[in-house]
Amino acid sequence: MNETASNAASTTASANASTAVRLTAVRRLHGDVAALDGVDLEVASGTLVAVMGPSGSGKSTLLQCAAGLDRPTSGTVEVGGTPLTGLSERRLTLLRRERVGFVFQAFNLIPSLSAAQNVALPLRLAGRRPSRTEIRDALGRVGLADRARHRPGELSGGQQQRVALARALVTRPAVLFGDEPTGALDTGTGRQVLGLLRGLVDGEGQTTVMVTHDPVAAAYADRVVFLVDGRVAGELWSPDAGGVAERMALLEGGGAGAVGALGAEAGGFVRAGARGGRGCADGRGGL
Repeated sequence: MNETASNAASTTASANASTAVRLTAVRRLHGDVAALDGVDLEVASGTLVAVMGPSGSGKSTLLQCAAGLDRPTSGTVEVGGTPLTGLSERRLTLLRRERVGFVFQAFNLIPSLSAAQNVALPLRLAGRRPSRTEIRDALGRVGLADRARHRPGELSGGQQQRVALARALVTRPAVLFGDEPTGALDTGTGRQVLGLLRGLVDGEGQTTVMVTHDPVAAAYADRVVFLVDGRVAGELWSPDAGGVAERMALLEGGGAGAVGALGAEAGGFVRAGARGGRGCADGRGGL
């Protein structure tokens, strides 16, 4: 199947799937600079979407607006069908606690707490007293049930990131967001974490959106969405690392002009995430 036909089929499949995240005409201004400049994006439930672009393209701002960590200057954001626009800070905080998980490049674990205590923290902040079974199950999902009593300093970098992932997943979020989730890890450990993320999508239908600069990491996704100067500049379905690297080289060389050249293939509204055959030559695998 050629790329045009594959894109058309994927778009049709995604249109029929439920939408986990929707951004419509989203702009985010920082002074006179538009970090996001009219972004339209849909993420289908149960898919893994990677967001890439040159430095300063608005990737992290997109992620923060989509997760409700930042408010757009204009436009609308919906998570699981709930519009974030107009929500009070209290209601927005509750939505983030209940429906959004976030994993950062820095693990952001509390050094004095055990792995289990770090994982339990979001539930305690929400006024809940988590059960041991609940925490054990969350750590078990990331392969660390036997490390519950270990503090971060007693864990490897990959294990710390998996604890951070368990903490993000313990509330059973509708969407998991990752900002360079493997950026602080060595290559082998990073691939293990990516395999885990892929497995959560395939095995549990965990909708995941991650920002990455790594073409191999992006190849774990169902779809890669590219940003340039705060605007969508194209996308790749069923990506492989080589194709992602070539597209990034073109975008970094073409700057703003690449939006016109590549944006046409987006077909207007970008529907990110229909599943397809994810052929990849990097031999990605699980833990």
